[in-house]
Amino acid sequence: MRNISFSNRVSGTLVLTALLFHGAIAYGQQLTPEQNAAIRQAKQGGIVKLENFLTQKIPFIEYQKVVLPGPQFIISDDPEYVRIPEAVASKERVQPGTVRLYVYNVNGVVEPFKMDRKISAILKNTGKSPMHMRMLKYSSQVPSNNYFKIGKQGLADYFASKDEGVVKVIMPGAAISIDEKLENYIAKYDELVHGIYEFVIDQPGEVSVVQADPKLKGAAVLNKIKNVIPRSHQNAGRGLFGISNYQITTDGVYNTDGGPVQIMLADGVKDKWVTGYEGVSGEPVQLAGNYGVMYNIDIKWKSTDGKALALVIWNSSSGNSQWCSGMGTSMVVSNGKYKEGIIQLPVDSLITTAAPEAIVVQVFTPLKNGEEQTIHITYSPPGASCLPVPLVLVPVDIK
Repeated sequence: MRNISFSNRVSGTLVLTALLFHGAIAYGQQLTPEQNAAIRQAKQGGIVKLENFLTQKIPFIEYQKVVLPGPQFIISDDPEYVRIPEAVASKERVQPGTVRLYVYNVNGVVEPFKMDRKISAILKNTGKSPMHMRMLKYSSQVPSNNYFKIGKQGLADYFASKDEGVVKVIMPGAAISIDEKLENYIAKYDELVHGIYEFVIDQPGEVSVVQADPKLKGAAVLNKIKNVIPRSHQNAGRGLFGISNYQITTDGVYNTDGGPVQIMLADGVKDKWVTGYEGVSGEPVQLAGNYGVMYNIDIKWKSTDGKALALVIWNSSSGNSQWCSGMGTSMVVSNGKYKEGIIQLPVDSLITTAAPEAIVVQVFTPLKNGEEQTIHITYSPPGASCLPVPLVLVPVDIK
């Protein structure tokens, strides 16, 4: 998730001072008639240009954040580039229950020469009885140096995946590959290995992410490779985190007559980064960017002025570094002008670049008498993109 400031992933500095504006002053800029028309005419996920409109001074809409019950959460992104030909990139102990694992590692071997590698996730049964493991959600991408594509598709696949009911049995002391595809994928130099997995186990276990010779299969990886790469204290991080799901509910009922507002998530200021522990060192860690954390968002709104409500996103971090020049993501959004479901953003190109570009996620139609409605969004910070990605609510003339 790359750190440069978090390279293709997070802008480490985030230029956070600009994000401390709380919208006490009304935001004066409104859409022009041409911009209104562009949003109305855009397809879902399409890019529109909103000159002189998108800034970090759009007022914030406040919200309540509640930790939802969720899985033990492991992320492997430190180091992002695994430079050692055979090494353990992360190792965490887990307890019986549900586990979410986010693998985001790159074959970075250049010494003694660039070579093909595999990066695999291994689950070992450390309990005294047979372990039963069932995959609940699954997202696995073919290794590629197109990080934006992998991050975008990976989220979409995760949202779409379902429990297939297959149970694997692991005997005490034995280990299996969590993802058989990773066992067979070849990661060439500078190619990203990206997977998001949610599974349930009934015995204590150990989850390892290992870079190895592609010929070394399954549990043999753990038997041969013991060296764990020290933390680099860069990138998003690695470790075991107790918070994996949030419920976000906006304060009050937003009215379109109040003008544009934005919801700011995963910025490290308004929305703090989750904390946990790194399994090898035992040190406390934070997940810079909250990548892999799932946000369930409810926005209550109404329209007393007859305007529709557009949800748009934009790459607000484009000026932070050379690595933040693009942003692509996927999310689940409720019904509006377009039917509810998973949408890759943008839809007709890989990424959006910078203002004045905005992506139209959905347009919501007002009820005749201005009755209250609720928008539902499932969101997770997009892998391979800098943060934050503001969710902007824009009143739109429907005529």
